[in-house]
Amino acid sequence: MSADEKTQAKTEQAKGKVKEAAGRVVGNERLTAEGRAEQAKGDVRQAKENVKDAFKR
Repeated sequence: MSADEKTQAKTEQAKGKVKEAAGRVVGNERLTAEGRAEQAKGDVRQAKENVKDAFKR
């Protein structure tokens, strides 16, 4: 996994967790959903890079 892509995936996951938690605290469903979506985007990016790494071996 390239370092840049890995960092970007982890950042998206962390930002998503923060957004989701903030949305829950203030009762904002939209913010909670945005947080979940951002986490999912980071998960997909990480999975894609893991697949690339598997084929490089």
